[in-house]
Amino acid sequence: MEAGFQCAGCGEWNITTVDQSAGRQQSYVEDCQVCCKPNLLRVQYDLSAEEFFITAELE
Repeated sequence: MEAGFQCAGCGEWNITTVDQSAGRQQSYVEDCQVCCKPNLLRVQYDLSAEEFFITAELE
């Protein structure tokens, strides 16, 4: 499932694919597609909205 996050370094919007089989709460590192800085992503699935929400902080 596709979801997006704002890079904690440069502020640019990134689209990523979330592995739904990994659960409703996940965390992993993904590089920004613009500035290449590593972002620690915290992913949570919202049951009522039926979508993933991602917060990012620099690793």
